[in-house]
Amino acid sequence: DPALQPARRAIDMVLKGHEPFPALAVDRHWTLVAANAAMAPLLADVGDRSLIEGPVNVLRLSLHPQGLAPHIANLFEWRSHLLERLRQQIAATGDRVLRALLEELSGYPVPEDTPKAAAKHDYAGIAMPMDLRTEAGLLSFISTTTVFGTPVDVTLSELAVESFFPANDETARLLRQMAEAGPSKSDS
Repeated sequence: DPALQPARRAIDMVLKGHEPFPALAVDRHWTLVAANAAMAPLLADVGDRSLIEGPVNVLRLSLHPQGLAPHIANLFEWRSHLLERLRQQIAATGDRVLRALLEELSGYPVPEDTPKAAAKHDYAGIAMPMDLRTEAGLLSFISTTTVFGTPVDVTLSELAVESFFPANDETARLLRQMAEAGPSKSDS
């Protein structure tokens, strides 16, 4: 819609401004609307490439056994965190699409060798890190969600930007190094 082009430019500006750290914009059903260039290298090892072809549901991509799940070092706690966020969203909205998504995601198997003990992270209870194994090494992220507080258009009020921040200096260093190296062959 041409009327939404200024909003799209603003979202793209926020996403681009967050680089070299990954960020994405999603709608109320967690469908990917846009992502910055820092997301691509994190998706290189996704086993089922159909999960990253449109439309992309980022919760499905995160927890699917052929998605990012096998690469998430703290899958048990990250999965619990995402499912709880989804339950809270359903409680607030009663959205049937989200209920179906929760049922689907809850049914995904968790490998038996997945550690169930919480990792030793100290973020004073304000963040749940995601630890992702990549070719570059273990990347640890905390995330924040930004919603547009005063949109006049209901479509914009249903968009959220999920920004991933390095949870440690090594992750920040690796992300900067990956950005300087540019896109890999798997990204194109």
